Amino acid sequence: MNGLSLARLPASPNVTLKVQDNLSFMHLLPDESMDLVVTSPPYNIGKAYEKRSSMEEYVQSQAATIAEAVRLTSPTGSIAWQVGNHIASNGEVVPLDIVLYPLFKSHGLTLRNRIVWHFEHGLHASKRLSGRYETILWFTKSDDYVFNLDPIRVPSKYPMKRHFKGPKKGQLSGNPLGKNPSDVWIIPNVKANHPEKTTHPAQFPVELVERLVLALTNEGGSVLDPYVGVGSSLVAAVKHGRNAYGCDLVPEYVEIAWERLHALEEGTLKMRPMNRPVYDPTLPNGGQR
Repeated sequence: MNGLSLARLPASPNVTLKVQDNLSFMHLLPDESMDLVVTSPPYNIGKAYEKRSSMEEYVQSQAATIAEAVRLTSPTGSIAWQVGNHIASNGEVVPLDIVLYPLFKSHGLTLRNRIVWHFEHGLHASKRLSGRYETILWFTKSDDYVFNLDPIRVPSKYPMKRHFKGPKKGQLSGNPLGKNPSDVWIIPNVKANHPEKTTHPAQFPVELVERLVLALTNEGGSVLDPYVGVGSSLVAAVKHGRNAYGCDLVPEYVEIAWERLHALEEGTLKMRPMNRPVYDPTLPNGGQR
């Protein structure tokens, strides 16, 4: 089935999605044709969809994919590489963002942010502190890059705060659209009770990718995920009027991705709304809007 597209319904005209290894898929795309390459590659920890290899082999594989991602990124575009930790056989924690950073720098990219994605749920460690964050490395190809802050602003802590003296006395001191979300994002990961949960064991939450799509591309732009899984990146792209490209080696995941994209078009896809507060059992209705 290598290279075949799967869909129970006609494919969306702005989606290219295949069962194919990422290098073969990416090789067919034109230079500098993507406004954003966003993905979460395997962490080399033996998940069902990956084969555990030596760290040297893993880095070599990543180097090849990253080189293609750089080739495909437009001059004003971005690359967002979301990774966690590799756990060595002796239990040592290996931060993959530190391991992979030199690969991006070898292509002359500029790191704009190292975004910390914090979540509350995960495995409970017994011989170290439980891991509750991963990172997103956001690189640009040039100093002239797309960055749209307004669509991803979050509510201000004091939205009605005003200047109390000076020429702006009485005027709102903050942006009425909200504040910069900072480089620490508190977004629930996709576990059993998450509305977006599928069979994939390490699924992107759509709202995480939505922030990147809205901030780093313009409407009508093109977004690529070379490790697309069940298509959360494509859902985020299509939801906001972008063209979506992705591939994965697992036919089941690609089929689920198509199902989610068709549900999005039909208005039936269950998603956690972007910027919804994290559930807090101490607040009325858990603090949910």
